[in-house]
Amino acid sequence: MLALMSPELLAVSFALLSAISWGAGDFSGGVAARRLNPYLIALLVHATGLLLFTLLALLRGEAFQAQDVPWSLGAGLAGCAGLVFLYRAFEAGQMGLAAPVAGVVGAGLAALVGFVLEGHPTPSQLLGFGVGLLGVWLAARPDGASGPSRGLIYAFLAGLGFGGYFTLIHQVEGLFWPSALAKLTATTLMLGLVGGLGLLRREARLVTSLGLVGLAGLLDAGGNLLFLVAAQTGRLDVAAVISSLYPAFTTVLAWALLRERLGQGQVMGVVLSLAAIALIAAG
Repeated sequence: MLALMSPELLAVSFALLSAISWGAGDFSGGVAARRLNPYLIALLVHATGLLLFTLLALLRGEAFQAQDVPWSLGAGLAGCAGLVFLYRAFEAGQMGLAAPVAGVVGAGLAALVGFVLEGHPTPSQLLGFGVGLLGVWLAARPDGASGPSRGLIYAFLAGLGFGGYFTLIHQVEGLFWPSALAKLTATTLMLGLVGGLGLLRREARLVTSLGLVGLAGLLDAGGNLLFLVAAQTGRLDVAAVISSLYPAFTTVLAWALLRERLGQGQVMGVVLSLAAIALIAAG
C-alpha cells in the first residue's frame, strides 16, 4: 500500500502519525505532571528517547554519519530550549495560551524555512497551513482566554526552539543516530537543570509514575522519528504544519479519557485541524 502512495501523500501520512504520537505523549506527560515536577518529566522523556533511538540504531546497524553531528546537536539544543521556555510559560500561569502560541510559532518558522529552501507550496497547501495553524490555536486554547499574557514571551521563545528543532533535524541524512544524538544533547542539558534544582531528591513519587513517564517518552520519541521520516520524504513545511496539529489530539484524549469538557472553540479547532489535513494532502 505504501509503495502505491506518492511521496507527498506519504509525507502527510507520516506527519499525521507524528502529530497523533506527540499528542498522545503530551497527554501521558500531562497526567504524569499532576504527580511529578514537569522538568523531571522532561528529563525522563528525553532519556527514554535516547535509549530507544540508540537501541534501534544498533539493531538496524545504521552507519553513523559525521556530517549529521552538528545538525543533531543543534536540534537537541533547540528542542531542549523550547521545552524549558514552554515550562517557564506554564509557570507564569498561562498553559492554555502557551501551548498554541508555541505550536503556531514553531510551525510558522519551519514553514518559512521550507518556503525558502523548497519553493512555494501549492495554493491548496497554503490554505491548509493557515487553517491548520488556526485549528492548533483553537484546539489548545481554553474558553475565555484572551488578551496578552506575561508568559507570552516565553511561549514565543518555546516556539522558536521547536521551529529550530524542525528545521535542523530536517538537514540530517541518517535516521536513528541523529535522533539519538539530539536526545543525548537534550538529556544532558535537562540532567544539569534537574540536578541543579535538586529535583531528584525531592520527588518521592517517581517510582509510582514511571509507567506514565515511560509511555510519554516512547510516544515522544515516536513522534520525533515519524516527523523526521515525513520531512525526509516530502516538504519540511508540510511535515511541520501537519505534525503541529498534535494539540488537537491531546484535547480529544482529555475529553474521551478524562471527561474534560470541550469548549466550542476547541471543537472548532479539531474540525479545522482535520480540514487542514485534507487540504494539504490534496495539494
